[in-house]
Amino acid sequence: MSRTETVRKVASAAAVGGGGVSALGLGLYGVLRAEALLARRAIGDPLDEPPPNASGWYGRKRPGPAIRIALLGDSAAAGYGVDDVEETPGAHIASGIAAAADRRVYLGCFAVVGAQTSNLMDQIDRALLIEPELVIISIGANDVTHGVLPSTSVKQLDACLGRLRNAGIEIVMGTCPDLGTVRPINPPLRQWARLMSRRMATAQAISIVEAGGRSVSLGNMLGPEFAARPTDLFGPDRFHPSAAGYAALAGALLPSALAALGLGPVDDTPQAARGEGVRSLTRAASEAARTPGTELDGTHQPARGVRGLLVELRHRRREPQVAVEKPSAELEPAEPA
Repeated sequence: MSRTETVRKVASAAAVGGGGVSALGLGLYGVLRAEALLARRAIGDPLDEPPPNASGWYGRKRPGPAIRIALLGDSAAAGYGVDDVEETPGAHIASGIAAAADRRVYLGCFAVVGAQTSNLMDQIDRALLIEPELVIISIGANDVTHGVLPSTSVKQLDACLGRLRNAGIEIVMGTCPDLGTVRPINPPLRQWARLMSRRMATAQAISIVEAGGRSVSLGNMLGPEFAARPTDLFGPDRFHPSAAGYAALAGALLPSALAALGLGPVDDTPQAARGEGVRSLTRAASEAARTPGTELDGTHQPARGVRGLLVELRHRRREPQVAVEKPSAELEPAEPA
């Protein structure tokens, strides 16, 4: 889906997604359509160039064996809108893992601009060919803008996650970002976009935890951090992140990716002083959708309380920034011992 169509689809989905259209609904539809036209003009025409491909080898001169990672999702995962491959989320994440592990990393980026959850299985087909240890997923915004119900989207997601877990692959998923902070979208369209984004993120978090993976709230991709610094973190179209915005997205995902690979802190116990702890899954998922950077860890043996499945909620510290590498097409020899 092109950027010029995004807000129109949000408006259409908002107006008709609830079933029959009442007189009030018709009035709201007219307002939303008018807002959509204004927002489309503000966003402008889509770029013809695809995002830089972050696939390749990272961790030059570092020893093996290599850590293999697949990155799946939509334009946010692909890094749509930046000019240099070092500015993509994939390059940030792969460089950070290589530095933290002191090992080579091979990243396969299979994300597709405009992808919905219904397209995710095709990406998994290609990702499994590189035999990844870890799959990182960021998807959901296009489901919202196309009016896909969270229940439909999550049913598709469940099938994808089950396939990955059956293959013994660790999973980290960035849940649907908060589209309510996209600057060209005005009220009441903005409130609707925020509501549907958070519903999608909550449903995704529950799905990934039940599958034994880790969810990370990406509300900060278009959320409070972006709202506070729009000129820094939004790109020229005011919809997709800038290079600094993609760095922030990668920074939110990287600590959970390291934990999934066994490279996290030795003492990984949730800290009550930081607002971490054990919650019921439904409460934790709802809290995470409102709180950027929150991780829900479903990798431990699930326990049940009086309110259902329990899950560990964390606010992981960001990793120190490292020099972002340009990927190499071929494996380079390690430094001699």
